Amino acid sequence: MDCGCLHSQLTTTVLVHSKGRSQPPKFRILRCNPQLNLSSLDSLKQTCSGVALELKLRKPSEKLCPVQTVGIRCDHPQNADLPRYYSRKEKKPFPIPIVELRRAARDRMKNRLPKRRVPPSKIGLVIKSLVPAAYNVFNARMTVINNLKRLLKVVTVNGCKWCNEIHVGPVGHPFKSCRGSQASQRKGHHEWGKAVLEDIIVPLESYHLYDRLGKCITHEERFSIPRIPAVVELCIQAGVDLPEYPTKRRRKPIIWTGKYEFVDADESELPDPEPESPKPPILTEIPDPEVEPPSSTEETILLAEETLVAWEKMRAGANKLIKMYPVRVCGYCPEVHVGPSGHKAQNCGAHKHQQRNGQHGWQTAVLDDLIPPRYVWHVPDVAQPLQRELRSFYGQAPAVVEICVHAGAEVPEQYKPTMRFDVGIPNSIKEAEMVV
Repeated sequence: MDCGCLHSQLTTTVLVHSKGRSQPPKFRILRCNPQLNLSSLDSLKQTCSGVALELKLRKPSEKLCPVQTVGIRCDHPQNADLPRYYSRKEKKPFPIPIVELRRAARDRMKNRLPKRRVPPSKIGLVIKSLVPAAYNVFNARMTVINNLKRLLKVVTVNGCKWCNEIHVGPVGHPFKSCRGSQASQRKGHHEWGKAVLEDIIVPLESYHLYDRLGKCITHEERFSIPRIPAVVELCIQAGVDLPEYPTKRRRKPIIWTGKYEFVDADESELPDPEPESPKPPILTEIPDPEVEPPSSTEETILLAEETLVAWEKMRAGANKLIKMYPVRVCGYCPEVHVGPSGHKAQNCGAHKHQQRNGQHGWQTAVLDDLIPPRYVWHVPDVAQPLQRELRSFYGQAPAVVEICVHAGAEVPEQYKPTMRFDVGIPNSIKEAEMVV
């Protein structure tokens, strides 16, 4: 008896192992299509991800066809969802819900756990182990800016004239997603123009603090204190020395005299500071008239790969710094403040700001608040523009990653799920309607 005639009775048992969980396995019975033979098993090896599957093919008689077991594992999920878009009328969620914070506080009081050790950043000292990371983040940011200026000479990036949406490609996308002024008159269509560097790297600025533990900035001081990029301010507070932006460095921890009051310790008895080792060189931004495009295709590919490495280095380093040096973000607008508490400037213009008298609703910031990724649509083939009817089949990626991919760099593994590389794009609208 031939095994090929048993497809009508062939079943597949899928054993799903949850990674990092001690739960009993779940069994699901799937029935295979007799017309596909066993080719679906090969495609499952390539496309399945995020879980470990154990497939057992069972047939009526094990003597004729024995049980087959195949193990499949992948570390990256398939077709991950993008971060949710919040409108101007919605408040950003807290990184840790208030309910969980209250529950953790009750547990600490109930179990009488000892208080955690105060980190050096809260008593006015610099964490020496994070100083090299601060310099790396500062130089990586300059590398990304300088390389993007050169890549924009060879990669076309379009920006809408009415909203902040951008698109990487020779022509803009046809999707009706414009939320700018008079969008209803244009029925949501974008009016595309040439984008600039500030459309890709969002220029988020914050107030520069001479003393990060000093008095809070009042509304009357909002114009007298300089504003610099938030990432630069974070690097300065973490140990980067810039002559144009001086900051106070303490050698002894502060002395608290009240809940919100402190005095500086006497440092006159300390010996003279030892000569420090030479610090890493600081990169500078290339002026626009001196920017030159890559001379060859090989140089373009190397420049794109270097940009991707610097982009990941900047985000990974900034993620380490914000865990030790607090950063605040307004829950209603994109305003960012690098410091233990937000400022008192009443310049919030978000939804219903009149009820708050223009004050910000400060909360703990996450990495995407400090370095917005600016997701754009991924174009699989530059020669073939995107189609409006096939929108659900396209993926998205950060603008910097999409520019580097168009320049010839390989796609990093962590961005493949959102770019939907495993999704087959139909050739026509009629073919898309047949997809279940």
